[in-house]
Amino acid sequence: MHTEQLPAGPQYFQSHGRYRGRRGASTLNHCVLTGNFAQRGGGALDSTLNNCTLTDNSAGSGGGAEGATLNNCLLTGNSAFIGGGAYGCTLNNCTLTGNSSAYEGGGTTGGTLNNCIVYFNTPANYYSITLNFCCTTPLPSNGAGNITNAPLVVDLAEGNLRLQTNSPCINAGRNVYATGSTDLDGNPRISGGTVDIGAYEFQNPASAISYAWLQQFGLATDGSADFADPDGDAMNDWQEWRCGTDPTDPFSLLKMLALSNSGSGVVVSWRSVSGMRYCLQRSSNLAASSAFSTLQTNIIGQAGATTYTDTDALGNGPFYYRVGVQY
Repeated sequence: MHTEQLPAGPQYFQSHGRYRGRRGASTLNHCVLTGNFAQRGGGALDSTLNNCTLTDNSAGSGGGAEGATLNNCLLTGNSAFIGGGAYGCTLNNCTLTGNSSAYEGGGTTGGTLNNCIVYFNTPANYYSITLNFCCTTPLPSNGAGNITNAPLVVDLAEGNLRLQTNSPCINAGRNVYATGSTDLDGNPRISGGTVDIGAYEFQNPASAISYAWLQQFGLATDGSADFADPDGDAMNDWQEWRCGTDPTDPFSLLKMLALSNSGSGVVVSWRSVSGMRYCLQRSSNLAASSAFSTLQTNIIGQAGATTYTDTDALGNGPFYYRVGVQY
């Protein structure tokens, strides 16, 4: 076992690769855990790991980790009967490759993954899990923002899992899930405005837009497309990306629709995208220094159009509305 920077408090020991003693409720920062064996959580159990590397560990369940929270970590070459890389864990901005299991979920089983690369694991990358803004295959049936594009790492065979210059994982994560100020290399965790998927952040990307999104529509990733408007709908590609709309379709854009009155208030409608979150604001005086106030946040978008009834719009108005995307 090779371990660096052991946590404060009770010390843990192993003999001939087998763990003896309690390992739960530990916090490890910038550690390497390799070549360990346990019945549960070969590398770590019920702990928090930040910017750690877990390699060649094995267990009955959770070869790399079980019941743990891992941030900006690399898990590779781990094995287990179930959950080769991780089992029942929460992983944020982690990379899981080359892990294996005898049962489903060579990469991970159970838990939640955000902004993670889960690729090249056997017999399957994941099983019975929620994934958000992850790079994996097949496309998950739950979660949001996932991509199936190959991650395009520098050298998979040699274990260099940093992102190539054209990796679809660049700018393709969600900032709300980013944890910590640095990636596994110690570089800034967010470069270019939007967090990358995986343990390594590509520094100084040419475009501010998700590379996976640009590649989906055949747009350049060198920054030249960021403020172009190929469909002529007065929304540039950056705005279309943030709104989840189609930059090649002039009828796909965030746009307020006609207002109407009902017995319970003013009915406000706008063109929307399924699953996007919107914020609706209202004003009665556009000349005021703080013209708009927020009516509702986290309005879940519907396919085509979303409607909200403003039951507090009393009197004759005037009433002005605007809608924005929450990212």
